[in-house]
Amino acid sequence: MKIRLCMIDKDLRAKGIFFKVFNNTFTIPRFKLFNRLMDLSNIIRKKDNAIKENVEWIPRKNGSDMRLCIFRPVKQKKNIPGVLWLHGGGYATGVPEQAMKMAKIFIEARDCIIISPDYCLSLKAPYPAALEDSYKTLLWMKDNAEDLGIDKNKIIVGGNSAGGGLTAALSLYARDKMEVTISLQIPLYPMLDDRMLSESAIDNNAPVWNSKSNLNAWKLYLGDRFGTGDVPEYAAPARATDFSRLPPTIPFVGDLDPFRDETIKYVKNLREEGIHVDFKVFNGCYHGFDQICPKADISKKAISFIKDSFKKALDSDLLAKNIID
Repeated sequence: MKIRLCMIDKDLRAKGIFFKVFNNTFTIPRFKLFNRLMDLSNIIRKKDNAIKENVEWIPRKNGSDMRLCIFRPVKQKKNIPGVLWLHGGGYATGVPEQAMKMAKIFIEARDCIIISPDYCLSLKAPYPAALEDSYKTLLWMKDNAEDLGIDKNKIIVGGNSAGGGLTAALSLYARDKMEVTISLQIPLYPMLDDRMLSESAIDNNAPVWNSKSNLNAWKLYLGDRFGTGDVPEYAAPARATDFSRLPPTIPFVGDLDPFRDETIKYVKNLREEGIHVDFKVFNGCYHGFDQICPKADISKKAISFIKDSFKKALDSDLLAKNIID
């Protein structure tokens, strides 16, 4: 899918051009450089006075320690929703502090706690390391819900891009493991399908994330599994054949995003199983537009959509109930 400049929303074009010029395609060296830049930006980033931050450390499955960033309302109530937020970055880059933007959005919508793990990136270890870290965090949230002030019946998982893919994978994994119930999932423009056979995924030259970046990221994440028949649905959720008993879902995607078609297909699969889905496609939008250009009118519409859908889900009886002790 060839993207022309005129197809991009006018408020997104300038930064789109910037990305095309300075970082057209992610390669392994670019992923590494981006991680260094992320570390630097995290050192100098400004904190939000309306949100309280702290860090916890929990053991990974391999015995090493994993950092969790926790974001709370300054005046926290008890028994509020807990959101496990998984950052994006093609599974190869990113830090949990990226969750600050989404934490502010969710906390403004409704008092809640956001927990973002520093899950293992594919540059260090391929699948299933990131999934195992995410699931370990999910179980920790359930086991420590009382101390955290989380309502066990309102444990939510969300993420953007690769974090959205992890969200969908984690929802499948938790459903099948039957140790904890995810009440709601929020996979934003999720990275779901390693096969890259849809129209939007083939020869997509959009800014920020294109088909070449996507191919390089999947190769890193799947390791020796890439290009084989041995790719589990927990690695690439689009490969799942059973979408039943998954939680209510709130996704959105841009119509220029390589992940457009796989997101639409995922939504279709969920709805065919009777899963409630609030979903929108935003026209003229490339990957991650809401994070890159948050002040653009189209981004404000996407953010309002998430806020409104999040509040609606929490105020309704749509949430999957936590029946697992």
